[in-house]
Amino acid sequence: MAERPGREAERPRIVERADHPISRKNLPEHVLKVLYRLHRTGYRAYLCGGSVRDLMMGRPPKDFDLATDAHPSQIRRLFRNSRIIGRRFRLVHVIFQDRVVEVSTFRREPQRTEGENLLVTDDNTFGSPAEDARRRDFTINGLFYDIGDFSVVDYVGGLQDLNDRLIRVIGEPDLRFREDPVRMLRAVEFAARLDFDIEERTWQGILEHRAEILKASPPRVSEEILELLRRGWSFSAMELLAETRLLEPLLPELQGPLDSGDVEYFWTMLEVLDRTVQSGRKVSDAVLFSVLLLPYVVASIEEENRRRETKLRVAEMIVHVRELIQPIVQRFAFSAGMRHQTEQALETLWRLLEPPTDRRSMWRFVFREPFNDGLALLELYARSSGNYVDVCREWQTFALRVRRSDEADRPPAPPPHRRRRRRR
Repeated sequence: MAERPGREAERPRIVERADHPISRKNLPEHVLKVLYRLHRTGYRAYLCGGSVRDLMMGRPPKDFDLATDAHPSQIRRLFRNSRIIGRRFRLVHVIFQDRVVEVSTFRREPQRTEGENLLVTDDNTFGSPAEDARRRDFTINGLFYDIGDFSVVDYVGGLQDLNDRLIRVIGEPDLRFREDPVRMLRAVEFAARLDFDIEERTWQGILEHRAEILKASPPRVSEEILELLRRGWSFSAMELLAETRLLEPLLPELQGPLDSGDVEYFWTMLEVLDRTVQSGRKVSDAVLFSVLLLPYVVASIEEENRRRETKLRVAEMIVHVRELIQPIVQRFAFSAGMRHQTEQALETLWRLLEPPTDRRSMWRFVFREPFNDGLALLELYARSSGNYVDVCREWQTFALRVRRSDEADRPPAPPPHRRRRRRR
C-alpha cells in the first residue's frame, strides 16, 4: 500500500481542455443535451463522479452522472421528460426512451449536533461545487468536467491520486466510514476494479471500523457483495476483503476457512469465475453467492460424514445444506426468490453428485429450473478442486444430448396468423 501525505486542496485545480484527454466525442448525445440545456439556462452543469474518472483513464464509463446548482424542482421544470426520485437523495432522472440521465444538485454535509449518530440518513442539504466534491466518497470520484469551458475541476486532490493509482477516502476515514460503512466495501471494489492500492490511512480506517458494516442497510451490502462477483474481479476483491477483515463481520463462515488455509481451491474457483464472466458468459446471482458459501458447506458436510458411521444420503444432505445456508441468506436480506434460488443451486449440486439411477429421471432432471445453476456451480467446483471432474463432464454431455434431442422432436412453430383485410 502506498501513501502520500497532504490534504485536500483548498482551491480547485483546474485543468484546461488542452491538458486532459476528455472529449465531447466520448459523451453520448443525450448526456450532452442535458448538460447544454442546463448551461444555456444559466446553471452550472458538470459531469461528475466515476464517469470523469473513467474518461481520464481512457475507459468507457458504465454510466454518466451530472451535477448542477439547479434545484430538483428547477431541473424538473426544464425537462418535461423527467421525474424527481429518492428520499435520502433527491435526484432527477431525465428519460430518453430506454436511457436515463441522473442529475443531482450540489450538496454539502448536513450539520450535526454533538453526540448525534454519525450514520447519514438524510442528505438533501444543498451546497457549492466545492462542498459537493468534499462530501463524495473517494478523491478519484470527486472530479468534475465543466461543460462551460471543457475543463476538469479538482477540489480534493483526485487527479494526483489518479496518477498515483491510489484509493483515498475524502476527509477523515474514521468519520467517513462511520457516516456510511458501505464506503469500506466500495474502497475494496475500486481497488479491485482499477488495480489501485488503498492509501494507508484509508486502509487503517477499514481495519478499525470494519464492524460498523453491520450498521449498514443489508440490501445495500448484499448488492455491493454481488457487484464484486459480477464484473470479473472477484479474486482481487475477495483477497482484499479477507486482508482487511471485512469478511469477519459479514461472512465469518468464509473468513474462518480462509484463515485456516485449507481451501486453496476457493481462490482457484474465483479465478475460474473471473475468466468465465470476462468471456461474456452469464452467471446467475445465486451461483455467484453460492461460490462464497461453498467452502463452508463442503467443510461442514465432510465433518458430518466423519462424525457419522455412514455417509449422508442425498435427502439428508439437502436438509443439512438448507439448515446451513438459511441463516446466512436471511442475514443478507435477500429476496425470497434469491434465497430460494441459492438454496436450490447448492442442493442441485449435491443431487448431481449422486444422479438418479434411471434415464427417465435423469432426463426430467435436466429440464428442472435449478439444473443449470447446479451444473454451473459443479463446473466451477470441479475445475478448481479437481474433484468430480468426470461427473461434471458426463452431466454436460448428457444435458447437451437431451436438449438437442428435445429440439429435434419439437414440432415446428406454426406460421403467424394473419387476418384478412375487409374490403370496403
